[in-house]
Amino acid sequence: MSGLRIVYLALAIWGAVHPMYWFVTFWQTEGWSLRLLIDSWYVNAGSTGLVWDLTIAAIALTVWVIAEVWVRRNWLGLLAIPATFCIGLSCGLPLYLFLRTRAV
Repeated sequence: MSGLRIVYLALAIWGAVHPMYWFVTFWQTEGWSLRLLIDSWYVNAGSTGLVWDLTIAAIALTVWVIAEVWVRRNWLGLLAIPATFCIGLSCGLPLYLFLRTRAV
């Protein structure tokens, strides 16, 4: 495995673990409510802007993944879509780059 692929994999793991740590910390403090977590993302204009920034980037990544999977038939790349929307862009993007750079 190349050094670049190792970096992508490490970033995908970090992008999965670090945000989930904060989500679980929030839920342990505030209760296990997804609705309350989402509401907390919109507490001010700065956090609302960040949510929209990440949402638009996640949609762009999804379009790119689908377009490339359609052409390259690298079906494993589709795993990046649920990773992006269930964990976050910080996991989905490096995961897709990791899967995309494997030998086909």
